[in-house]
Amino acid sequence: MNQIWNRIIYKMWSPFYDHFFNSGAFFRARKAVFSDQSFEKGNTVLLAGCGTGADLDFLPVKELDITAVDFSADMLQKAREKYPSSGVSFMQMDATSMSLPTEAFDVVIASLLLSVVPAPDKCLAEMIRVAKPNGRIIIFDKFVPKHQTLSLLKKAARPLISVMGTDIGVSFEQLSRPLEDQYVIVTDTPVMFNGMYRKIILVKK
Repeated sequence: MNQIWNRIIYKMWSPFYDHFFNSGAFFRARKAVFSDQSFEKGNTVLLAGCGTGADLDFLPVKELDITAVDFSADMLQKAREKYPSSGVSFMQMDATSMSLPTEAFDVVIASLLLSVVPAPDKCLAEMIRVAKPNGRIIIFDKFVPKHQTLSLLKKAARPLISVMGTDIGVSFEQLSRPLEDQYVIVTDTPVMFNGMYRKIILVKK
């Protein structure tokens, strides 16, 4: 995967992304991710890789200072159209290299992001960088289950699936290990498809 190809893929996905990834099992999973998350009025919140803004449905948008960034102009436009008077600041930006201040956000949210960017390690490092000390980082994504490796079938399918703009072989444990001195894991819970999709919450040290 690379960002140029991702731009093309998500231009194609944008008209019907919500039909697949904000309905059915995905809607229920997103709801589960945010069901026990509280926010204080005025919290600064970053949606990294916001896509069509699906996560905004589960946030008290009017009470928060929200910045939502995405690499795809088409996905971002869909989000703007859904929330035209929300006060959310929508910005086109590469989540692996964000032009945002260090330690600026109380909460950073990344749904279905680390499995689609070409450099998930850089993306996670950026998310940690922009979070305030003691800030939360909420991750909803698909990862190789802990202490497991990909099956031969999935290894064979991985290059083909990556053409569609996503990677089924990302290990959170592997990509996060070089950064583990910067955060504490407070939640790591399976939310969908027998643990393939997980809810992971970090607190920045």
